[in-house]
Amino acid sequence: MKHSLVLKMGQQLTMTPQLQQAIRLLQLSTLDLQQEIQEALDSNPMLERQEEGDDFDNSDPLAESEPSHSATSHDSTVSTSSERNPDSLDEADQWGERIPSELPVDTAWEDIYQTSASSLPVSDDDEWDFTTRTSAGESLHSHLLWQLNLAPMSDHDRLIAMSIIDAINNDGYLDESLEEILASLDPELDIELDEVEMVLHRVQQFEPLGIGARDLSECLLLQLNQLPASTPWLDEARRVARDHLDLLGSRDYSQLMRRLRVKEDDLRQIVELIQRLNPRPGSQIETSEAEYVVPDVIVRKDNERWLVELNPDAMPRLRVNPHYAGLVRRADTSADNTYMRNQLQEARWFIKSLLSRNETLMKVATQIVELQRGFLEYGEEAMKPLVLHDIAEAVGMHESTISRVTTQKYMHTPRGIFELKYFFSSHVSTSEGGECSSTAIRAIIKKLVAAENPKKPLSDSKIAGLLEAQGIQVARRTIAKYRESLGIAPSSERKRLV
Repeated sequence: MKHSLVLKMGQQLTMTPQLQQAIRLLQLSTLDLQQEIQEALDSNPMLERQEEGDDFDNSDPLAESEPSHSATSHDSTVSTSSERNPDSLDEADQWGERIPSELPVDTAWEDIYQTSASSLPVSDDDEWDFTTRTSAGESLHSHLLWQLNLAPMSDHDRLIAMSIIDAINNDGYLDESLEEILASLDPELDIELDEVEMVLHRVQQFEPLGIGARDLSECLLLQLNQLPASTPWLDEARRVARDHLDLLGSRDYSQLMRRLRVKEDDLRQIVELIQRLNPRPGSQIETSEAEYVVPDVIVRKDNERWLVELNPDAMPRLRVNPHYAGLVRRADTSADNTYMRNQLQEARWFIKSLLSRNETLMKVATQIVELQRGFLEYGEEAMKPLVLHDIAEAVGMHESTISRVTTQKYMHTPRGIFELKYFFSSHVSTSEGGECSSTAIRAIIKKLVAAENPKKPLSDSKIAGLLEAQGIQVARRTIAKYRESLGIAPSSERKRLV
């Protein structure tokens, strides 16, 4: 093989730390981004928040290249400023020239910075009362132990009760048998099975009603036994819960009427009484902390026009601290000056990344609103089919960038708050050669089921026929998939007595 020198020209993308930062900020949710900004403020002395009414010099090269969308969107962008002395002017101008006007965040780089939506912690008060015991963040186990501490009970029975509470799952049912609970206790205590069952009956009187049941029948009976004796059809409801739950589950109402010897109107009242009970009493105690959604984009209608604005409350305005920036000296290689110069460069890159994120988010959100005007005007049934490629082609970016922008980003509309990915859906063909969004089809299915006859609910085949009559060609299997995604039960389980 002969060695030779060859001159070639080519282009390649260099994943610099600044570019990695821009891409990472682009895909962060609002809550995660606020945390990232706070960490940057804590670690970089050159960064500071711009308070309301602050006036500063906009002669910084970075501020001159700041994009302007509209009056409202401009308020929500990040502003920068730097008051510099003459000694640092030339040096700062050189740094500004090295920062491009647009960061090339539109790349096919893999999403290696996956983050999840952060949840805001619930603050703990030192004082608790009865009304706060079932607040968000409290577990069912701690709620039952709190009631156990208030119950008059001997130490012997209290130990048994704690073992029983430990065996109750999150739905409120007893996972272990009484024999297993007895075997877990200290044999030297000489506890008998009757004592365990007696303490179980005490625990079953705790809130919420139905707690500590061994099966669904016992859970419903515990709740029925707490109702006033004058409650209509109480005895019949107990009979159904004790002996005929299988018939009720299969909706064999004719057999139930024969067993209970009641008429259809009477059976309807009995079933309604049972349906008011909670089959999962433990679910009343919320064990998870609330997660808050902060919309990134606000959409509103003004004079028959839909306006898209960045949420000014979701993004703090940052700037370079003019005092510290003015301390940077030209041609000074001391350790302190080098540190300040590096911090100033990082601060400007960070601000530029935030500006780029806001601009990209505005472009994508504006295009989504432009294509989904029908949804904003008329609701889900007017949703148009939309995929990432459509937005990417319209704004001139890569699909991976659109995916990052629409992940964990939310839009506040007059119809509610939606994730940007909500507006993307597949399509099915219509008889006229057009396309219909899967979101619109789900809305139509939901509307048809809500208007159906409860005695004769619509089957999947019947729904497919009704959609075909409207010119929408959907297979029965697709109807079943959409129905399950909406949480709608099959027709056999939707049958009701009228």
